[in-house]
Amino acid sequence: MYVDTSTVRSAKGKTYTRHLLRESYREGGKVKHRTIANLSPCSPKEIEAIRLALRHKQDLTALVSLKDDLRIEQGLSVGAIWTVFDVARRLGIVAALGPTREGKLALWQVIARVIDQGSRLSAVRLAGSHGACDVLNLEKFNEDHLYKNLDWLCENQARIENCLFAKRNGKKRNEDKQQLFLYDVTSSYLEGTENELAAFGYSRDGKKGKPQIVIGLLCDETGMPLSIEVFPGNTKDPATFSSQVRKVVKRFGGGEVTFVGDRGMIKSDQIEDLNKEDFHYITAITKPQIEKLLKTGVIQMALFDQDLAEVETSAGIRYVLRRNPVRAAEVAQVRQDKLESVQKEADKQNLYLAEHPRAKVEVARRKVREKIEQLKLSGWLSERATGREILLKEDTAALAEEAKLDGCYVLKTDLDRQAAPKEMVHDRYKDLALVEWAFRTSKTVNLEVRPVCVRLEPHTRGHVFVVMLSYLIIAELARCWGRLDVTVEEGIDQLDTLCATQLLIKGEARCNQIPQPRESLKQLLQAAQVTLPEVPPSKGVTVTTKKKLTSRRKRR
Repeated sequence: MYVDTSTVRSAKGKTYTRHLLRESYREGGKVKHRTIANLSPCSPKEIEAIRLALRHKQDLTALVSLKDDLRIEQGLSVGAIWTVFDVARRLGIVAALGPTREGKLALWQVIARVIDQGSRLSAVRLAGSHGACDVLNLEKFNEDHLYKNLDWLCENQARIENCLFAKRNGKKRNEDKQQLFLYDVTSSYLEGTENELAAFGYSRDGKKGKPQIVIGLLCDETGMPLSIEVFPGNTKDPATFSSQVRKVVKRFGGGEVTFVGDRGMIKSDQIEDLNKEDFHYITAITKPQIEKLLKTGVIQMALFDQDLAEVETSAGIRYVLRRNPVRAAEVAQVRQDKLESVQKEADKQNLYLAEHPRAKVEVARRKVREKIEQLKLSGWLSERATGREILLKEDTAALAEEAKLDGCYVLKTDLDRQAAPKEMVHDRYKDLALVEWAFRTSKTVNLEVRPVCVRLEPHTRGHVFVVMLSYLIIAELARCWGRLDVTVEEGIDQLDTLCATQLLIKGEARCNQIPQPRESLKQLLQAAQVTLPEVPPSKGVTVTTKKKLTSRRKRR
């Protein structure tokens, strides 16, 4: 079979070209030709394609027979894990954890915490659908290896934190640089009762009847975590402070060091510890302490009328004063809401007395009084009975005395004015909100430190340390994606949909490639300064859990 082309010229000089698809055959010992189709209406490219097909018909036959042996499959998810891995490498987390197997397992625990929060068992299951072994060059592992890895993280936490500090601040501590550290604590309640650090204490989550652990977070002046420490659940805030001072002295300190902590953290004992190391502090004082300063004449109420006032004592202690009108309005509204709540209770008791002639007035009065004491209004609010009716009485003078400090706060520091003007003292104390934001991110949507699915003390410390390292990545992604209309969680979920494609020939993988991301993913990758490889590594390692799902969980 071939394409027969001929060109003829007419008497008038016009040229005609025709293309015929013909084949040759023998008949009676003679070679004859017959036309199969007229290809003249076809375009030159189509005719050339037919010629090419006829010229390579043997190769095409082999290709058609091979099509049943070719298959394209969806590979493992690579978009999210590669992005998080690249950011971790940029932040120095990969280098700090090291190239050993334990370091790589720890890195996977950090990446898994960013992608999808859960237990060690869920982290192994996550590795089964993501290219964990391929990207991190890991061999097969299960949940037992990850639990053991928590021990390694606990033992090497100080070294890893030092490496990250050196990456951020230079290899050597700067003895001339002024350094400021933010420190605060939080608590995390536990669902179980077997954790070795579990104890009952003051719950910052408002979760009564649950044992808890206390977590202290030391940050630099930008709010980036430097170190995290876990304490038993009944540890009071000030009791966690001395270990942070020692940590800064031995590992993070340099020149002039200043600690920033709230009024419940830095008290007289903690100030004494700081003075021993020639460290400075910025903190706030309590309402009773403010009232004492007013009585002794150190400060005056008129100072709160200024935008930002300052008083310095002869001992070199400075007080920075301010009234926050927004907070003052909030406190007044809360007081009014409490008053209305008591009034509702009084109305309820009055209605009961009216409908039940044998009911005792003293019992109704006692219930109203208990409500007043419960809401802590007894300083200016009282109840009295007139006949069979309960009335509320406000002491206006006492109310004015209690409300005079609404929205007022006083900061305390031993820094001199040249080193820290009053505006700087105020702003640095407000930076404690950065630590609170780190706690909020670590305890809720993005990282979910709860539930703490471990029991042993080193496992608990390792788990919390993983959360801190994950927060560094979350904070960096939040900075990179700040101009995009997407949260970090949404961005990770979108990148999670980007999977590699595999070409299999006779059941064996011959080609592993990442397809071109859609436009929304390109924006996320560009903003995070991440470049995906065209051909991702492929080790072919299958990760499975040692423990299988129970039949009860399968039914959910």
